[in-house]
Amino acid sequence: MCAVFTPTQNKIWVHQHFGVDLPDEYPQDVYPGYAAPIILKSHRSERIACGLARFGLIPAWAKDTTIGRHTYNARSETVAEKPSYRNVWRKRQFTIALVEHFYEPSYETGKAVRWQIKAADNQPFGIASIGDQWTDGTTGEVVVSFSMLTINAAQHPVMRAFHKPEDEKRTPLVLAPEHYMKWLEATTEDAREALRIDLMPELIATPIL
Repeated sequence: MCAVFTPTQNKIWVHQHFGVDLPDEYPQDVYPGYAAPIILKSHRSERIACGLARFGLIPAWAKDTTIGRHTYNARSETVAEKPSYRNVWRKRQFTIALVEHFYEPSYETGKAVRWQIKAADNQPFGIASIGDQWTDGTTGEVVVSFSMLTINAAQHPVMRAFHKPEDEKRTPLVLAPEHYMKWLEATTEDAREALRIDLMPELIATPIL
């Protein structure tokens, strides 16, 4: 799972990988409800864009934005069936969250200790996500939001160490750079095949003391 992360501010890295510019002024650390930069690609024009979106997906049919408090992570095993995500999945509204690092709790000492997880090469990375647009019926405001896809982490050498002992081990799906465009252009079948722990790049974790 991932409830807090630091979005990248590395404009050079984003332009090198996606050919677009980062937006300005977003939080250093992002929690559900906060804005963060994501990448998306139009299926019609094939144009790649980068913009701010709210962490916590708000389905187009939602009455208000409160659902986003519970939809910031989408389980890969059920994303195609859950009401909050199934239309987004069917329409292939795949996005990439642009991340410097994220945080998870370890309970090895018996108490929650916050750890920072980042790429082993110290570069920013992309997390496989899905996005949607919601329109406020009162004001007409359009809100773009996203949810990170998570997979079982029981076999991951780093991510299996986090969360409470009795809890299922989960991790957001970190994409290898060579899979960025494949994710944005994926069919639902391709996306299913991409949700694999063995395709993730190497990660390292450090305790925040």
